[in-house]
Amino acid sequence: MGTAAMLRAAGVGAGDEVVVPAFDDGGAARAVVAVGAVPVFADIDPTTYCLDADRVDAVVGSRTAAVVLVHRFGRPAATGPLTELGRRRGLLLLQQQEDGDEGADEDHEVARRRLHAQYFDGRLRGVRVPEGGAGHTYRQYVVRVPGNGRPDRDAYARVLRARGVDCRIPVPTPVHRLPEYRRSVVLPDTERAADETLALPVGAGLTRREARRIVSVCNSLGDVVRPAPAAWLAAAF
Repeated sequence: MGTAAMLRAAGVGAGDEVVVPAFDDGGAARAVVAVGAVPVFADIDPTTYCLDADRVDAVVGSRTAAVVLVHRFGRPAATGPLTELGRRRGLLLLQQQEDGDEGADEDHEVARRRLHAQYFDGRLRGVRVPEGGAGHTYRQYVVRVPGNGRPDRDAYARVLRARGVDCRIPVPTPVHRLPEYRRSVVLPDTERAADETLALPVGAGLTRREARRIVSVCNSLGDVVRPAPAAWLAAAF
């Protein structure tokens, strides 16, 4: 059952507000709008990239009916604090997998991705590797390029692609900045994650040679935080 269907089944609709993440592709917000309710954005935990319970609590109002928790990148969110918040504030808590992450993983696929992630964790330099956490299946291996924000990350990504590394930006624009959902809210961890995150290839079919190539290309860029992006981008070619 999709998120919109679950909201309808719970009686959520016109006049209600539903708390959703802005670090998202918009799927949660679209589901809320589809049932006639209003999406309200809360900030994320910078480690899990999922809604932070304290930030959710801060935006709950008299019209808040539910919270949609979206799990990120194969790492299960810490649901305990949000479950407790839901009990305390009388809110429905719905859990949604990231778009494209439906369906069960085969054990061998998860095992392969975890091996690749372990390899990257121990060898990548100049980027911040993800914190694993219990149960992480690494549907995406998401690093942080902690320079001066989006210009550094975007330039870094362009160099990787030019050298044959098929990386992607998980959330190019936070949902609260999209025209159809624009809100005047302060979400510093969401903004920072959108500016710095980059997903590297980690699929089960990745070969060891390809993994070594990814590490080699990434590490050849050195510390991208300090040099001006234009300088190392030019030098990379």
